[in-house]
Amino acid sequence: MSLGDDQEGSGGYGGTGQTRTRYPEGAGDVYGGARRSGRSSSRSLVTVVGVIVLLIAAIAFANRGGDDGSSSAEGAGGKPKASSTAASGETPVQSKSGGVPTGFAHDAQGAQSAAANYAVALGSTDMFAKTTRDAVLQTVITPSRVAGLEAALDKAYTPEFNETLGLSRDGSTPAGYTFVSRTSPIGTKVTQTSADATTVDVWCGGLLGLAGANSTNPVTSSWFTITMQLEWTSNTWKIVTHSQKEGPSPVPGDDKASSADEMANAVQEFGGFTYAR
Repeated sequence: MSLGDDQEGSGGYGGTGQTRTRYPEGAGDVYGGARRSGRSSSRSLVTVVGVIVLLIAAIAFANRGGDDGSSSAEGAGGKPKASSTAASGETPVQSKSGGVPTGFAHDAQGAQSAAANYAVALGSTDMFAKTTRDAVLQTVITPSRVAGLEAALDKAYTPEFNETLGLSRDGSTPAGYTFVSRTSPIGTKVTQTSADATTVDVWCGGLLGLAGANSTNPVTSSWFTITMQLEWTSNTWKIVTHSQKEGPSPVPGDDKASSADEMANAVQEFGGFTYAR
């Protein structure tokens, strides 16, 4: 959901041509006065785009020189089959490394499960502190690319960058606030595959922001697609390259924006999912 005033357009679902977002009862502003106009404020747009650009730039830098040796999957470029997001019937993975599921099946569905779980990890709050970020990278990135990506992301997550998100310069969350960074996969699609290399697109919804009564960076939502080239190594799938683009994005619905307390409580009380196919 994007926070905004009532909007009118010509392309809404159901022929209505308009969408609305409602604010918390009795409140004209969201959180600490960071009211939206249109689909998002300039500050929040810069923040979200800044996160995406920094991550993509850092990952692209670390991945320079990589090549794609996988072959095209049957039906690549066409519409995915309905079974592409159906349950496989395989026993879900049980092992974890650094809180991230591991030990996926050596097939296309195992690669999709790995990609979905890795999208969750790469979009989590763990990425904003070096110790936990390095642990995530060690788990999800192929060994030959870990050092380069660690160095690139160390340069991306600067004290100045933390401040644009409303965090302290050291990346910690200020007292009285809840930092939210969560990615939820909507579906996956295999675009290329071979015996030991598979490329997977993961369509995701994301939440990013700082929940708190005086936050000027309230939690906002976004939609994006992550493309991961995976290779089979160390008896599991690992990421070789990783990129991200905006959308597909649905038209915002007529939803009432939650208060800062409601959002903070929801994030603390509702745990994330482990995805297995």
